[in-house]
Amino acid sequence: MKMTFYGQFVAGEDQEAIKPLIRRNQAFGVGAVLDYSVEEDLSAEEAERKELDSCTSAAEKEMGGAEQREKQYRAHRGFGDRRGGVISARTYFYADEAKCDQHMETFLRCIDASSGSSEDGFSAIKLTALGRPQFLLQFSEVLVKWRRFFHQMAAEQGQAGRAALEMKLEAEKLQTGQLEPLLSRFTEEEDLQMKRMLQRMDVLAKRATEKGVRLMVDAEQSYFQPAISRLTLEMQRRFNRDRAIIFNTYQCYLKEAYDNVTVDVELSRREGWHFGTKLVRGAYMEQERERAAQIGYEDPINPTYEKTNEMYHRCLDYILEEIKHSRKANVMVASHNEDTVKFTLRRMMELGIHPSEKKVYFGQLLGMCDQITFPLGQAGFPVYKYVPYGPVKEVLPYLSRRAQENRGFVQRANRERDLLWREVKRRLLAGSLFSPDH
Repeated sequence: MKMTFYGQFVAGEDQEAIKPLIRRNQAFGVGAVLDYSVEEDLSAEEAERKELDSCTSAAEKEMGGAEQREKQYRAHRGFGDRRGGVISARTYFYADEAKCDQHMETFLRCIDASSGSSEDGFSAIKLTALGRPQFLLQFSEVLVKWRRFFHQMAAEQGQAGRAALEMKLEAEKLQTGQLEPLLSRFTEEEDLQMKRMLQRMDVLAKRATEKGVRLMVDAEQSYFQPAISRLTLEMQRRFNRDRAIIFNTYQCYLKEAYDNVTVDVELSRREGWHFGTKLVRGAYMEQERERAAQIGYEDPINPTYEKTNEMYHRCLDYILEEIKHSRKANVMVASHNEDTVKFTLRRMMELGIHPSEKKVYFGQLLGMCDQITFPLGQAGFPVYKYVPYGPVKEVLPYLSRRAQENRGFVQRANRERDLLWREVKRRLLAGSLFSPDH
């Protein structure tokens, strides 16, 4: 197993076993984003049961009322197993607070491993691993309603353009009207659970700061994402004063991606902290589309792949312009798309952003697109492999989905082989097979 699929896509079983691969990549100028990719191997029924239980509040279980939430921000039986249609992202289901503490300890070890195995490393975390998803659902709904309220007020005053920029969520301002029930009616235990979730995030951010490791907060489903982004932004405000330690993730398949990016960049500019982001296209497209269609709310995803590409380049260009003007923004271009990488390189050159400034990073998954990663590393660009690791048995759920994605792996491998063979022939004809200068 370790010599086959596991060896292709997973770096090793633990933080010691991954060191040789990380050192080997470093020799070619390639860094690491460490991602402990262990998942529970739950049946679909178990996953659904856990999800429905942990996304419903005690008050809703006792007296009903979940139907008063907007459709998008309710748990739905047919979509309780969040792994459906998802390939590259690992998934956590809430069991209890002790399990969340275990996840936090795992992430702490991952931060330590990143610090011990490489300079300027990243470590990836997921917020659904750190607490009850009920809070992310409820907080997301509050944020979306609050944003609508601000837009409505601003539009009435003829200031629609400023609405989003003025939105600062302060709890005392929420205790009015329709928003109150969403954050009230917590039991004492739920209140403690929410506080523990925030405390776990704080512990991870502090450890990352101490160790000089950047913390990459992964994006998740659109019904959790407003809360995840907001909580991440609050961490950025606290920990990104001197450099970008906390990185948020923006999914460019979302129709609202550009608005989200511009609002957060503007806030960082006004408050003087370092903006850090990873741009991705997105990992939940099939699931998001199906959920919106079946439950009956607007599809949050761009209508076509071309529109998502346009969105990606538009968001990226905005951040690159911000880097040119302030040098306080940082972006990881997490993409396997060669056109996107070429677009980034061209815009960096046009805007005078030198790779040595380490403001623009590139990222690809371990075992994929080496023909992009390693030439970038050799040319001096900051480039990283997303490096999953963990015991064979416990990363099998991740690997099984990776196998589905890579049914086209042979074709891509053939393409890489053809590119290498073409380069060998070119060097033979030029009489410079062993020269790195050509």
